[in-house]
Amino acid sequence: MPPQVAIVILNWNNGTVTVDCLRSLEKLSYSNFFTLVLDNGSTDDSLEILHRAYPGISVVQNDKNLGFAGGNNPGIRLALEQGADYVLLLNNDTEVAPDFLDELIKVAEADPKIGIASAKIYYYSEPDRLWFAGGKVNYWKGWTQHLGDLEKDVGQYDHTTDTDFVSGCAMLIRREVIEKIGVLYEPFFLYYEDSDYCSRARRAGYRIVMAPKAKVWHKVSSTTGKIKDLQLFYGQRNMLAFERRNASPVRLAFFLPYYFGKFVAYNSLRALLSGNSGRAKLIWKAALEGLFI
Repeated sequence: MPPQVAIVILNWNNGTVTVDCLRSLEKLSYSNFFTLVLDNGSTDDSLEILHRAYPGISVVQNDKNLGFAGGNNPGIRLALEQGADYVLLLNNDTEVAPDFLDELIKVAEADPKIGIASAKIYYYSEPDRLWFAGGKVNYWKGWTQHLGDLEKDVGQYDHTTDTDFVSGCAMLIRREVIEKIGVLYEPFFLYYEDSDYCSRARRAGYRIVMAPKAKVWHKVSSTTGKIKDLQLFYGQRNMLAFERRNASPVRLAFFLPYYFGKFVAYNSLRALLSGNSGRAKLIWKAALEGLFI
């Protein structure tokens, strides 16, 4: 019997997209899995859409939007209670290849020290253009990078690769890892949860890998838009919190003046000079919160 996998899917105000994701899972060739759908306090007709498409579906409902970590953690705990050997966090705005789970489990089972594995992820709108083929963390400057982003896939990432982090978009976690290091860190709410979890797993002695034959398509845009205040706040706040939690003392000592000089002082000054005092205040609020979460 192959390992049992619990697929955890979190919905928030996007029931139609979640149904599309569930439809793609129906085509999986891997047999030993079950799906847990959670709703993160949706205020639209998501639940009605889900129940219309799947009349018998059981949806774990959060009372409010708890963010990525807080929304997924009840599903992770429930998956362990139900005996899963692996937990797969899968974004609801994805669709998967029929052999996706076979390939992902094949890689994970090749080495018991592989604690977390990711698919190779593509843009849904451009099916041969990569979104994620591995992750790089720069602890000196606090940034994370998707390897391969926007590149055409011509085989340049066709080997199993150890990586600094994997995207929570399609993140397979060995049960043993969760039992050892716990669940996702909820204070982040949005951004850096996956990088933080992978850093914790690496410190616990586990490998983090990308499985190139496990393919997922993500419904995100391949064009970069203007950074919204919400993205700015959580991105800058959580960058600082991530570094405090995971960087070595030497790297943190380098990062702090870089962060407060470039991301806080420089960006808030630019905001003030452009007449956007609200954004300047938001930048400082993010930095102050990042010191304590």
